[in-house]
Amino acid sequence: MSDRVVVTMDNGVADVRLNRPDKMNALDPAMFDALVETSASLATDSSLRAVVLSGEGRAFCSGLDFSSFQKMAGASDKPAEESPSSDGASSEKIVEALDRSEDQITHHGQQACYGWTELPVPVIAAVTGVALGGGIQLALAADMRVVAPEARMSVLEIRWGLIPDMTGTKRLVELVGLDVAKELTFSGRMVEGSEAVQLGLATKVADNPLETALEMAHEIAGKSPHAVRAAKRLFRAAGAADEATAFASERSEIGALIGSPNQVESVQAFFEKRDPVYSNPE
Repeated sequence: MSDRVVVTMDNGVADVRLNRPDKMNALDPAMFDALVETSASLATDSSLRAVVLSGEGRAFCSGLDFSSFQKMAGASDKPAEESPSSDGASSEKIVEALDRSEDQITHHGQQACYGWTELPVPVIAAVTGVALGGGIQLALAADMRVVAPEARMSVLEIRWGLIPDMTGTKRLVELVGLDVAKELTFSGRMVEGSEAVQLGLATKVADNPLETALEMAHEIAGKSPHAVRAAKRLFRAAGAADEATAFASERSEIGALIGSPNQVESVQAFFEKRDPVYSNPE
């Protein structure tokens, strides 16, 4: 697996970090590959309880590697913060990434985000510095987002004459509503920590997002994994399902949980005033 993404496991919590700090964790082909491969690998780990997704260095993710845009425009001098120069993302490679695999509903670029949405456990993004373009779409793919007060987030694609195309249009509408999603997409304006929470882009503001996200993840990891996974399945399906289907799914999930070993363990541990010991999902 590429060193573009580094994973550390601790008691069921995966600390996942984009590892290209000298380029503000910009998305080049190797980063796309690493994000897809890492989420796919974690999805097979039955001991996984929660994931924290962050970026090494001073940024979460500055978006698509700027060299591709420089090649499109023939430009060479861009502000350092918004043009993390690259060693490899050509426009041809980007176009190739738009091809969808027959066995997936996403293309490669979308899967770099959707893989984290698909994970059966909660994913928390810890956002510092910037989350721009593809970077904000990656953050939105998580279940929750903890952002620094000074963090800057933007649906920046409009600057380059493009649109968010890494599952961002669907996730934006789900989180902030259609009108706000349009305003952010049409304008490409920057949103900082407190406003991000007000709009629904972020879950909470914290001075140390990574520390707070890891605390949240470990708290989740202490709960029944079967119940947590069932809840995530229901929430993922809720937006697309009609009420009858959603209520039937609730009945099915709760029926499978009641009396199951981990559900019984939750109750026994509570009354015995001890930490529960859960078995892994199969």
